[in-house]
Amino acid sequence: MITTLTPNPSLDRTVSLNGPLQRGGVNRLCDVRVEPGGKGINVARVLAWAGLPAKALFPASATDPLVRALNALPTPAPQVIPVQVRNAVRVNTAVTEPDGTTTKLNEPGQALDHTEVAALELALLEAAATGGGSAAGAGNHWAVLSGSLPPGAPEDWYPRLVQALRAACPGLYIAVDTSDAPLAALAHELPELAPDLIKPNGEELGQLAGLGQEAATSLEERALKGDLSLVVQAGQTLVSQGINTVLASLGPAGAVLVTPAGAWHASAPEVTVVSTVGAGDSSLAGYVLAHVQGGDEATCLTTAMAYGAAAASLPGTTLPTPADLPEQPASVTRLR
Repeated sequence: MITTLTPNPSLDRTVSLNGPLQRGGVNRLCDVRVEPGGKGINVARVLAWAGLPAKALFPASATDPLVRALNALPTPAPQVIPVQVRNAVRVNTAVTEPDGTTTKLNEPGQALDHTEVAALELALLEAAATGGGSAAGAGNHWAVLSGSLPPGAPEDWYPRLVQALRAACPGLYIAVDTSDAPLAALAHELPELAPDLIKPNGEELGQLAGLGQEAATSLEERALKGDLSLVVQAGQTLVSQGINTVLASLGPAGAVLVTPAGAWHASAPEVTVVSTVGAGDSSLAGYVLAHVQGGDEATCLTTAMAYGAAAASLPGTTLPTPADLPEQPASVTRLR
């Protein structure tokens, strides 16, 4: 069983243009889509479509439009677990251009008070434990903590949740996919509260590994030129600090996977990019799927790239099913 937590969920409104975005001008839309969103919710949906039982936990009232939208999804769908809060779920807007360029306009999200934060934490522990995380041989069970934190949530909430899950659910694999202050707070607690997997982009990877701002911002550019040495070095630094798996997404340069066993690079499958919304979440879902199925590092990386590329080839916030995967898999090379 896979349990996902989305502390700051959303309804995702994606608007598509016939041409480039005209700043300050009138832009006429050719398509509008509204779908349930949030990083952990996306992961759970992709996994459910791939045949894995998944739970999607998030703060929302039972009558929130997001809950209604999730309950209306065709099967297979994840188990929906809303935790009662006072405020309505935010609406995020993405503007997509014909060349695949995506501009995101994200609301800050609903504010949570300390009682709502506590209720979410308790619900997460209960969902992870009943999903098999506390049972013997629980290696196929994951908790995926994804996305930004809403106003009112403590910046160090993710490392606190890692600590609580470790205590309540021995054997559970924990993935964290976040950015900015919550990611910095997680890094501050290494190695004591290290998750099993993180999924940074190039700049986040460099910052986490302490490479300095200039080197961090240049990682993806260097990777595009074939120089993956700093990416591997940064990943190895984080592995030495207790994170077992670093899945670094590098945009058109593909992705690099670093574990204690070595490092691997996967090229990006050739697809026509339509919208990148949900591509990172789909990539993480692909990795978890392959891991649960017993795949080795190369297989997990290949599957992650396939699902990420499939998501990028679909319009709006459409998430991939196994039928959407590219016919030609990514090429994987062992680096270390």
